[in-house]
Amino acid sequence: MDGISRHYGVGIDIGSTCAKTVVINPDREIVWRDLRPTGWSSVDTAEAIRLDLRDKVKTDGQARFVATGYGRVSVPFADKCLTEISCHAKGAAALFRTDTLNVVDIGGQDTKLIVIENGSVLEFAMNDKCSAGTGRFLEVMANTLAVTPAGLCEMAEQGDVTRISSLCTVFAESEVTNLIGRGTPRENIAWAVVDSIAQKVKTQAAKVALEKGPLYLTGGLCDFPFVCERLGKAFGREVRTMPDARFAGAIGAAVYASAL
Repeated sequence: MDGISRHYGVGIDIGSTCAKTVVINPDREIVWRDLRPTGWSSVDTAEAIRLDLRDKVKTDGQARFVATGYGRVSVPFADKCLTEISCHAKGAAALFRTDTLNVVDIGGQDTKLIVIENGSVLEFAMNDKCSAGTGRFLEVMANTLAVTPAGLCEMAEQGDVTRISSLCTVFAESEVTNLIGRGTPRENIAWAVVDSIAQKVKTQAAKVALEKGPLYLTGGLCDFPFVCERLGKAFGREVRTMPDARFAGAIGAAVYASAL
């Protein structure tokens, strides 16, 4: 990693759904991580994070702050604000210990595909107009099936091949309602929902070149193994992840902060 600074780095990634915070020490080891709902006010969330950092993390005042994400401008105590693409790329490279990789980040409201070569962002694509293929899509479909997103993914592992043809969340929800009305097992509908996300991401990937380097999943859905499995099937290659991958943006922001 670059930089020779000897202070703590604090990365705050305020997304549309969740806010993630990571603190790394001067040796760039994670000493604190926090995940909380963003809520209706990014400003209030940022202030709550500031108070928690003050009370729970001892940095002896030697810390720098970088904010990223949807609500990054709502962090008045940040020393710098950086884009999600830069921070997710830096965080993924640090997490997976490679400087040439491809990142699929499925967030609450958008999906990012980032091609990183020799530690630099080569190209990226971002879906920020439609919620299909995002965490919000999964949440809407889970509500329709009266389960949690985690419960939907667990059910999907027990399901058989079923398709949802629409790429629009509103129309896809109508399809799910019709499947329910026809008596289709919930497990099969759940399978279709997860597969629909994978297929939407694969379609979006046509905008970038993902041929070189391994493929990694970051974002909130990295906690669900079946999502990773269906993405792998869609791409025809292994998709790797790890629990801390949902903190990739905050980790990247913390790494940048430690170098200020």
